[in-house]
Amino acid sequence: MSDDVSPAQEDALESEKPQEAAAPKPPMRLGDRLIAQGLISDDQLQVALTEQRNTKKLLGAIFVEMGFLTESVLGEVLAESSGAQKFDPKTTMLDSTVVRLIPKDLAARHKVIPVSIKDGTLILAMADVYNVLAIDQVRRHVDKNIKILPVYCTDSEVLELVDQYYDYEIAVDGILREIETGIRDNNKLDGRQEGYVNPTVRLVNALLVDAIKVGASDIHFEPEGNFLRLRFRIDGEMVQVRSFHRDYWSAMLVRVKIMAGMNIAETRQPQDGRISYNVLGRDVDFRVATQPTIYGENVVMRLLDKTKSLVPLEQLGFSEHNSAVLKKLLKRPEGIIIVTGPTGSGKTTTLYSILSFINSIDINIMTVEDPVEYQLALIRQSNVREGSGMDFLTGIKSLMRQDPDVIFVGEVRDEETALMAVRAALTGHQVYTSLHTNDALGAIPRLGDIGVPSHLLSGSLIGVLAQRLARKMCQACKKPRPATEQECKILDVDVSKSPQVYEAEGCPSCRGKGTKGRVAVLEVLRIDKGLDELIATHATRRVMLEYAINNGFVTMQQDGINKVLEGIITIDELINTIDLTDRL
Repeated sequence: MSDDVSPAQEDALESEKPQEAAAPKPPMRLGDRLIAQGLISDDQLQVALTEQRNTKKLLGAIFVEMGFLTESVLGEVLAESSGAQKFDPKTTMLDSTVVRLIPKDLAARHKVIPVSIKDGTLILAMADVYNVLAIDQVRRHVDKNIKILPVYCTDSEVLELVDQYYDYEIAVDGILREIETGIRDNNKLDGRQEGYVNPTVRLVNALLVDAIKVGASDIHFEPEGNFLRLRFRIDGEMVQVRSFHRDYWSAMLVRVKIMAGMNIAETRQPQDGRISYNVLGRDVDFRVATQPTIYGENVVMRLLDKTKSLVPLEQLGFSEHNSAVLKKLLKRPEGIIIVTGPTGSGKTTTLYSILSFINSIDINIMTVEDPVEYQLALIRQSNVREGSGMDFLTGIKSLMRQDPDVIFVGEVRDEETALMAVRAALTGHQVYTSLHTNDALGAIPRLGDIGVPSHLLSGSLIGVLAQRLARKMCQACKKPRPATEQECKILDVDVSKSPQVYEAEGCPSCRGKGTKGRVAVLEVLRIDKGLDELIATHATRRVMLEYAINNGFVTMQQDGINKVLEGIITIDELINTIDLTDRL
């Protein structure tokens, strides 16, 4: 056991002296710290010290061997004293390619294992975070520019991880070969059996890690007649990854249900669940939904990666004009701001970015969502659940008694919810919500259809943001070329002044697709006094659009064209994202 201080740590804890006369007292020795926390008695310390003199073992190891402490308790004390974080392998999936940066004998000898590489830093789980020799040995196997950050992990946990990631196949193809050849007597695959000895556990974990590596937003397990199709949604596009024999699906399905906390015996009703893991150094939630079909249960997993989805407002793709208009709207002390667009257009991401932008200790932000996708600091978030008595209407009513400054309503779906949101805005609150319409102006008649009177709407609505998500051109392989005559017509420019447009052929950086990532194509409609008057007097859409454009409104079409000319998206992607049929 080495869940303990090394000799170097013992020296640091026992004999480190302050350098200045007025410096604080030296840190407590390990035994004194444990006694002070009530974890061991003085008698137990004396027994352990006597054993240490006879065996020369580390003190912490003796405490564990004698049963005075558990490994986990000792680990928390040592992590606290060293300032290192505690690493929990039970809620973490490691990347086998990172793990195998160092050889097995080094990992086993020094009880270390690489966890992840993030922002140029290698997270290294260690049983002894003071083992400088081990860190130096690891440094020889990684790039010299990479920093190494030790995190504490118990002795037995490190050795178990070494056993798991070096002695058992982790890659998907290797696991499938293992299952097919019966290397480990797996004629009966059982998704109930926990632990990495079960290849089904490793197979599902490997698929989840692969999905995160390629930046998938959804994982689809689709049973067919004789096989299981696996597809990822990457940058909004469905991509078939591989096919499995149908025999694998029953065990994989059970494993997914166990991970998501579902009822494994229920196969005729849809179910919802959630999985939380730390994968590749990031906290990722998987929202899992099953759907019975004629060939078996279909499973879709939505990946909620906080680090990727909580994007700063400046990185959403707003033009300078739209950014200025939006920030002007956010300065209004009351009123409703609506984000519109179809499902999957990034409305939630934009709203979360706005909330993060305005969030501060000085204001009280409260939300009702269906469901809460990401937890935000300082913001009180509530889930809307069917059958729980908490719907959007009751949620807003309840929030109004919680002294909020800002209210976020996940979606306006009916007249009562819409009217309650309007009342909240009229009583001095900032209200943010989403709606399904084709463009920003479409939100006005849509709210009228729901049942919001025009005279109330004109006094409460202060802005509408409409958006779509377009696939970004790969910046590594894009090349310029002159626009064709047809493209000039689409871009609404003179053929004689043919502008330069870009296209990407595909490269290793974008996996040969020519696109990498997505960007918002959007329009921000500011409701000023003139538009208020037009809304109250039931003006036509054409009149309102002319007024808005004359007062600086940039349509979604124009924002998309600007992004084409800037080399951010292609013309084909613009046509696929926004309705430009009147120009074709």
